[in-house]
Amino acid sequence: MSPEASTSAAAAFAAGLPATGSLLALDVSKRRIGLAGTDPERRLVTALSTFERRGLAADTAHLSAVVRERGVVALVLGLPLNMDGSEGPRARSARDTAQNLARALDLPHFLQDERLTTEAVRQAIAEGRLARPKPGAAIDHFAAAVILEDALRALRAAGPVC
Repeated sequence: MSPEASTSAAAAFAAGLPATGSLLALDVSKRRIGLAGTDPERRLVTALSTFERRGLAADTAHLSAVVRERGVVALVLGLPLNMDGSEGPRARSARDTAQNLARALDLPHFLQDERLTTEAVRQAIAEGRLARPKPGAAIDHFAAAVILEDALRALRAAGPVC
């Protein structure tokens, strides 16, 4: 996706958002979904949790409870672009998953480039900015927080709505 298309998509998404309400970011993989959320004013990003995927119906039920609990008004999902910015099979699958979840939860969604988010989390752990997880522990919720921080920057750059 070109920078111009990305900015245009961010502006269109931001224009449709209510003035307040939490955003929920999802870092979706084949096995797990990491979650991060904002406060209602969208100033603070918090890594929430990671859960094992159990199929669309179970995943949607879990996410629906989080949406209700946190007052979520929109979703932000990671888009795994290739390093050159092109879309491969993983990105196309992420688009399908995003549409299915957004439809099931009846929420608008925004796709945020997630290139290098896991590496950013690993570097933050190595530098001591994040606590070192136990061996084998999931870090997907931290990657979701990076995705959400990047999305908030893009939304703010696109206009004054966010």
